[in-house]
Amino acid sequence: MQITVLKSKIHRARVSEVHLDYEGSCAIDRLLLEAANIREFEQVHIYNVTNGERLVTYAILASPGNGTISLNGAAAHKAHVGDIVIIAAYAVTSESEARDFHPQRVYVDEQNQIVRTGPRISSIVSDR
Repeated sequence: MQITVLKSKIHRARVSEVHLDYEGSCAIDRLLLEAANIREFEQVHIYNVTNGERLVTYAILASPGNGTISLNGAAAHKAHVGDIVIIAAYAVTSESEARDFHPQRVYVDEQNQIVRTGPRISSIVSDR
């Protein structure tokens, strides 16, 4: 049997830009994508902590080091600059592979700069 597991997440990033008149997607700082092991054009789920909106789109590269999290096209209706979001990517794997798999997590500060990374989710209590 195949199951879908959390592969990667960027935790509590802040939306830095919204662009309604764009073809779509979410532009993400290249350093964040690399740290989270998310590929350009990979499907991502975006959970807006600020307003509860959820959406599915794909990641595109933004310049490295500038902290860009830009929701584009229709996704721009789902957030405002400054909203806190979780960006997640999922993978399909076998149940046996999933037993030993741990997602790559990236934690960021208020400017979307990496504070720490890690493969394990340690607890339900906020460890930000």
